[in-house]
Amino acid sequence: MQKTIKDRTALWAGVAFSLVFTLIIWWTADFLDTSSFTPDQGASWYFWKRPDPTFWSRFTAWGLYLAHQISFWVVFYLAQKNKTKFSGGLNKYALAALGINAFFIVAHLVQTQIWYDGIAQDVSIWSSQVSVIIMLVLILLMEIPRRGLFWGKKIPFSKSITSFVRRYHGYYIAWAVIYTFWYHPMENTSGHLIGFFYMFLLILQGSLLYTKVHNSRAWTVFLESFVTLHGTLVAIYQGNGLWPMFFFGFLGVFVLTQQHGLKVPKWVHWLILGGYTAGVVVVYSQRGVGKLYELISIPLIEYAGVFVAALLVWLILWLIGQKTPLFKAKKTGKEELE
Repeated sequence: MQKTIKDRTALWAGVAFSLVFTLIIWWTADFLDTSSFTPDQGASWYFWKRPDPTFWSRFTAWGLYLAHQISFWVVFYLAQKNKTKFSGGLNKYALAALGINAFFIVAHLVQTQIWYDGIAQDVSIWSSQVSVIIMLVLILLMEIPRRGLFWGKKIPFSKSITSFVRRYHGYYIAWAVIYTFWYHPMENTSGHLIGFFYMFLLILQGSLLYTKVHNSRAWTVFLESFVTLHGTLVAIYQGNGLWPMFFFGFLGVFVLTQQHGLKVPKWVHWLILGGYTAGVVVVYSQRGVGKLYELISIPLIEYAGVFVAALLVWLILWLIGQKTPLFKAKKTGKEELE
């Protein structure tokens, strides 16, 4: 009888692969020539794209992106269609996804070395960033039944809404991650390196579909909160002085929401809140109270996005004939007794 590969073994092997391949990007990017690139033209400009795109640079970037995207969607669709059960080992769809994603990661490196360009040549930088923000919003919405939204408190959205997001979130997240993955060439700036490492981890998470580790609280919260490190380091690299907004903004979402998905004592939550508050006091005593708006900028976008996303899903359900309420009906005392 063939022995099944354990999902946790695959997880740690995938993390090791991600680290090693990030180092490979760091080394191989030294062979790239960016000396003739157009100078930076502001926040909406993406520097790392060739000034002389060719048919083949576009064809390889878009062709490989579409092949990657569609092949992963097909695997996910087949896994759902065949009602795959969650288990502690790798099912055939997870094995297929791991193989597909490993192939396209290597293909992207080769494509960068030969033609350089990603799909950034033809689409806005905001499309990549917004796609990831929406991904984080959908995860917040999907996780409300388990951990709440504000310090463990749940928003009573209809179960049909959160169930719909849970069932179909894989298609959107696969798009957001793979789209962002092919947006960038494999450069070795600090922002690119930590960004690709993060993409590798997210791709790994998608590859471990229908495994128990895919739903591991510690692992999924780590993936969500990793954006704090990524966003902060990119802001520091850009030298625009906005790193506290990204650090305390994303960390604020962790403190208020994400940490409540972990099985830890309540005093740990309060300890984390205390550490966060102390950090705010130290940093903003230097930056000034006029900058305190930075603390709420990112949380406001994410939490407002949760309500907008819930409304959009509710509208979709109505359009397809599932006339569910936006919020759960409040139970009366008589109904609760019955």
